Amino acid sequence: MSLLTDKKILLGISGSIAAYKVADWVRALRREGCQVTVVMTESACRLITPLTMAALSGNPVHTSMFAAEAPEKIPHINLAREHDLLVIAPASAQTIARLAHGLADNLLATIALAFSGPVLVCPAMNSVMFQHPATQANLATLRSYGHMVLDPDCGKMACGEEGPGRLTDWEDARQAILSALAPQDLAGEQVLITAGPTRESFDPVRFLSNPSTGKMGYAMAATARQRGAMVTLISGPTALVPPPGVRYIQVTSAAEMQAQVMGCLAANTIIVKAAAVSDYRPAEPQPHKVKKGQAALSLPLVANPDILKELGDRRRTSANFPLLIGFAAESRDHLAEGNRKLKEKNLDLIVINDISGTETGFAADTNRVTLLDRNGGQEDMPLLSKEETAHRIWDAVIRLRTDNR
Repeated sequence: MSLLTDKKILLGISGSIAAYKVADWVRALRREGCQVTVVMTESACRLITPLTMAALSGNPVHTSMFAAEAPEKIPHINLAREHDLLVIAPASAQTIARLAHGLADNLLATIALAFSGPVLVCPAMNSVMFQHPATQANLATLRSYGHMVLDPDCGKMACGEEGPGRLTDWEDARQAILSALAPQDLAGEQVLITAGPTRESFDPVRFLSNPSTGKMGYAMAATARQRGAMVTLISGPTALVPPPGVRYIQVTSAAEMQAQVMGCLAANTIIVKAAAVSDYRPAEPQPHKVKKGQAALSLPLVANPDILKELGDRRRTSANFPLLIGFAAESRDHLAEGNRKLKEKNLDLIVINDISGTETGFAADTNRVTLLDRNGGQEDMPLLSKEETAHRIWDAVIRLRTDNR
């Protein structure tokens, strides 16, 4: 089940050529179980038809301040009251100016004035228009009202020019929508998260590593940011795009990850060690490619630093050490191994990831985990998406922090 299931989204489309792009947004929202209602300005109706948006949303499209079919209803009030989130995308320069100055001369503008929930504004326009001082001042005003503004992307636009002004892509918009709807129960927290594998080179073209994709760590970072935390993500090599709004640090080896973690330690209140750090590295990396031809190759290894244990040891001598959460990928004896690591590494919480099944593990999009905490608590989770798993882990972290304050 998606975290957006049953959420009621009111989508306001204004007169920007990027209006055609939000048709895909509507389809994506509905795939995740959202109820989507569309409001269109007169200019938007010239760029994409209300019929198209009605077919995609499965609901009537609203374009007029006066309800012809039910004149006793007040459209802007009813629509404002019935929805969880107002998303204005694309937001043209004209619509942004209307919202900033409190004008109420069309349906979308009056809804924005009457809407008491979160509002997400997604600008899209020519780059010169976007960078004009008037537009920037209007966007600053919207932020001062508490509205979220999702800055546009840079690139080539319909007019042929290049620069900032392209409507943001769907994945960034999705993350912003999740942030707008998520509880802000991590606001004020500084969270350090490690993710992905490390690589230990033994010559210029070969290395020791593991199958970690970083998906779980990145999900932890994205969901923490959605819930209001300031997030630093230290990641080994992955194919993933860093979540929007996080501070991102790229590393390769275990030694590099150790240096970055210890360098960031002081500023954080929660540490999540989700990276799959290589346990060993070649004792003597070769400066040149090792040629094949030998019948056997001996590769002496030495132990890498145990970053999580080092953090746990530091915690023993520090009164105000960050909350420490570890991960363990286990294929057997899950509880025994989890309890051993919880105590041995002096953790507040450990997430035991069952990698024995085909639907769980490094490359899967789902996990089945068990949480063990320092107070003896245990929570067995069903098979969930990594995003849902991450939210459930944060719920447990918040409970743990609350119980021990």
